[in-house]
Amino acid sequence: MLGVEGLSRRFGGIYAVREVRLQVEQGELRGVLGPNGAGKSTLFHLIAGQLSPDSGSVRLRGEAIDRLGPARRAEAGIAIVYQNDRIFRGMTLRENVMVGAHSRASHGFFAAALRTPRFRKEERELAATADAVLDEVGLGGQADQLADSLPLGQQRSLQLARALAAAPSVLLLDEPASGLRTGERQRFAATLQKLRSRGVAILWIEHDVRLVTSLADRITVLDLGSVLAEGTPSEIRAHPGVIAAYLGGPEEALD
Repeated sequence: MLGVEGLSRRFGGIYAVREVRLQVEQGELRGVLGPNGAGKSTLFHLIAGQLSPDSGSVRLRGEAIDRLGPARRAEAGIAIVYQNDRIFRGMTLRENVMVGAHSRASHGFFAAALRTPRFRKEERELAATADAVLDEVGLGGQADQLADSLPLGQQRSLQLARALAAAPSVLLLDEPASGLRTGERQRFAATLQKLRSRGVAILWIEHDVRLVTSLADRITVLDLGSVLAEGTPSEIRAHPGVIAAYLGGPEEALD
């Protein structure tokens, strides 16, 4: 579903990402681990199109998407949930999620400006989609509440809902569990399981190693911009290079 081939990006002569290769299959949940400065967020920005690589390629369903900007990549099926707060303030939860769902709409600018019957019909459908996705992430019944009023954990859930409203085939998650309480983490984990069963390919940056290793099918570990190790959670925990890099024992190496 998603292929990264020899991706490299330098800043001031220093590699943030160097010759990274990985593939994420349909329905696979791939964790990406590494310390601060390992190149995880840069990798995501390269995949999403917010940065251009110095070399290498990104493929979606086998087709190169290197010439597509972020908006076109989103339309092609790549959605991203950022670590930082990126909600639309002054808008309700439903309106926030409908922003993500609009990539699925077929009406044009003039239909929206004139509020044609087609536009109104699609808006009702998008609002229903938004309500369903909000319910899925545990925010059902709060659709008319202003997004500004949500605590941090629920804002993360709202960002996930907005991404899911676009019905992505590839979902990029940049530490989405940060700030979530125990119940919210459990709901988040259940949501990821549902997405995986639907065939969504998930690439997930996370510092909560126990959470990643309990859910991921495979894990890629980055160190200084390069792939240090790749394998199943059990293989990663026992990998000599990972243990040495993180100065821990097999079970605590990435804690």
